[in-house]
Amino acid sequence: MPYKLNDGRRNKFPKAQYRVTNWSDYNESLRRRGDLTVWVADDVAQNWAAQRRKSPGGQARYSDLAIEICLTLRVVFRLALRQTQGFMRSISRLMSLDLAVPDFSTLSRRSNGLNIRQNAKRCEGAITLIVDSTGLKMHGGNGWNAEKHGAKNPRKTWRKLHLAFNPDTCDIVGSELTTEHVGDETALPDLIAEIDTTVSKFLADGAYDGRGVSNCLATRFGPDIEIIVPPPRNAVPGTDPQRNRHLEQIAMHGRMKWQKQAGYNQRSRIEAQIGRWKTIIGGSLQARKFDNQITETRVAAKALNRMCAFRSIRPPIPATSGHPYRGIRPPLTRCFEAHGFSVS
Repeated sequence: MPYKLNDGRRNKFPKAQYRVTNWSDYNESLRRRGDLTVWVADDVAQNWAAQRRKSPGGQARYSDLAIEICLTLRVVFRLALRQTQGFMRSISRLMSLDLAVPDFSTLSRRSNGLNIRQNAKRCEGAITLIVDSTGLKMHGGNGWNAEKHGAKNPRKTWRKLHLAFNPDTCDIVGSELTTEHVGDETALPDLIAEIDTTVSKFLADGAYDGRGVSNCLATRFGPDIEIIVPPPRNAVPGTDPQRNRHLEQIAMHGRMKWQKQAGYNQRSRIEAQIGRWKTIIGGSLQARKFDNQITETRVAAKALNRMCAFRSIRPPIPATSGHPYRGIRPPLTRCFEAHGFSVS
């Protein structure tokens, strides 16, 4: 096993070096994460209602922005649809805003097929792309029925969430939700289809080892992309020159040294991102329909990107706003903002 590789001389290892050196500020930042500040920007209030259309049919009362804000609150605070409606209604009442809050049935109906644009930061050059997948439970199943009564065919199963991560900006640049029967290699084309920047390096686990993945990446990002995927132990050389070089280096220096030289250990950062998802968003889906579940995961990915964008430096709140911290930086270290609706 890898953790037993240097067990005999583990006492000779140098002391670990951590990136965080100012622990007092770090501890204070963790304490401030419990603070809560909510405000609604003026432009959001103006764009809350949907624009009238000239085509036949009923007129939409709420804009997509209003629906997305309500769904974002639901995902972050793990609220039911009726609770989301009450939470947004209380915010409107406390801030003396004349906003018509969508009811729970409207939120459920409009979330089906809602277009969610990710707010990942733009990069000037080529990026490194790390891909992985994880399972999300569906509503209503906890395994008790199967354990107690031996049920073999549960009504609810689970979904598979595929994520594409940029380690330079710590942003989720792509997300794809599939059923549990879809493999990682099969979901890759749809996952990278929404990435509109150049990719120079691709990192993934052994599930992406295959000729189909190499062809898909070369077609999407060009033949010069560097693919770092660990081959299995019984792998043999083939027609892919990059994979053959990896096999030669593993046979010559060992798998652990190859991982360090090739930079494969950076793949652990997407594991940390998945852990952040499970901690903040949760390990289960609230929506019942598959199309609504897709919208829920896209909203959650956008919320995590917004949190990461405000992890260190935040612009000051405009002095003309009605917020109590107007003109200064709010004394919070983790801030969540969705198109002017901000929660800290």
